[in-house]
Amino acid sequence: MQYGRPTYGRGGFGSGIMKEFKNAFKLPDNGLMQLIFINVAVFVVFSLLHVILFFIQATSLYEVIESYFLLPASFSAFITQPWTLITYFFMHGGFMHIIFNMLFLYWFGLIIKEFLGGGKVVSLYVLGGVAGGLLYLLMYNLVPPFTNNVNTSVMLGASGGVYAVVVGAATLMPNYSMHLMFFGPVRIKYIALAYVFISLVNTTGANAGGNLAHLGGAALGFMFIKQLQAGTDLGKPVHWFISFAKSFFVHQPKVHVSYKKSASEKTSSKKKSTSSNPKSSGSSDVSQDEIDAILDKISQHGYESLTKDEKQKLFSAGSK
Repeated sequence: MQYGRPTYGRGGFGSGIMKEFKNAFKLPDNGLMQLIFINVAVFVVFSLLHVILFFIQATSLYEVIESYFLLPASFSAFITQPWTLITYFFMHGGFMHIIFNMLFLYWFGLIIKEFLGGGKVVSLYVLGGVAGGLLYLLMYNLVPPFTNNVNTSVMLGASGGVYAVVVGAATLMPNYSMHLMFFGPVRIKYIALAYVFISLVNTTGANAGGNLAHLGGAALGFMFIKQLQAGTDLGKPVHWFISFAKSFFVHQPKVHVSYKKSASEKTSSKKKSTSSNPKSSGSSDVSQDEIDAILDKISQHGYESLTKDEKQKLFSAGSK
């Protein structure tokens, strides 16, 4: 009996994965998938490192390496490694941990991406993770029930950022429905409220720090969308930093092309510019009042009620 052997094209299976990873960062407005790829890549690298160090009986070395990426509750420890306020929400403690976080990020992130663009997903995720980490630090250093564990507690996981995306989607589109097993269609505002309530109740449990991060991320998600609807984009610093970081890795050569026009070409180009500019100057501008009206219409009647022109205006505004 013969069995067919799968083929993966040139380079094999590994190169296929690397190609998918690279393509995720080349496609425009693909922030959601980029976040998921980064989280999965970090999880795979640290999981393999853990296995390797386990077999050579150097597990303690893994714990030392991991500690440089986890967020410590102690403020005195945090100030020696402040980068952990960012790195902790790309770390995960197990397979189920990352699976559930990435599923919720994907489901609710798609809603944000559809209506506001992929850049807003990244903003919500990063700012939600930071807000969750800051609330965790404040509570464990200032509130008596938590201060007893301040020197032994560390935090990891994307839940703060994920909760920001979940609550952000529910704030933007409260009546958007998802089909849940055993429940059928449920409006996402009720899903978000249920998860926030569960996290609030569990702040007295063993994973108190994680649930505090959930609440911090949820509060940020609500505030982010409300400020966006009021005309203020809290995510601008995130986009600026990402653009600044990319400038070190992406080379963008300056190309200058020039040629001389004939007299007839100059005359025709002047005629074209005077006739076309008035139309093009106003077509891409969408006022905040128009966006608010579209969002109100979505909230009351659903996304399907929008006209093609309204959908385009909403997408254009979200891509800015």
